[in-house]
Amino acid sequence: MKIIIIYSSVDGQTRNICEYIKSSLTVENQFVEILNINNTQELKVDEILDYDKIIIASSIRYGKHNKKIENFIQENYEVLNSKKTAFISVNLVARKTEKSEPTTNPYVIKFLNSIQWKPTIVAVFAGKLNYKIYTFTDRILIKLIMLITKGPVNSKTEIEYTDWEKVDSFVRKFDRI
Repeated sequence: MKIIIIYSSVDGQTRNICEYIKSSLTVENQFVEILNINNTQELKVDEILDYDKIIIASSIRYGKHNKKIENFIQENYEVLNSKKTAFISVNLVARKTEKSEPTTNPYVIKFLNSIQWKPTIVAVFAGKLNYKIYTFTDRILIKLIMLITKGPVNSKTEIEYTDWEKVDSFVRKFDRI
């Protein structure tokens, strides 16, 4: 069984989640490769044909998933639709229980409605808020978003919202498809 995890991460939490998933899926007779889409020129369709299962994960920044992820999906949706696949969205909106599922997360709903790929399973994980690592502009804009959504705005705030038990549940579900 060959699995590839293709991801995009702005501040590292999506990468952390994907590495955790990789380590959880790596078992005897199962090969798992992980690829940061931002570190490749352009991923070609023939590069994913050999994989039995595909996970695509993207973080959200200012309401959008990574453009390279979107382009990859749009260019390869036919192959993706022929495979067992998963899409993971990592965003801070998912920190709220009422927006933590694929059917209730506005970013995921909008994204899935805009693409032709129909993933076998979809997951949403809350990310990590860490003002200390943001650029000045990002820190101001994210604080404004947090203020509007009643989130923390203290510049020293570092909160990991990721529910790792939920990630474990995803791994078990993905393993069964």
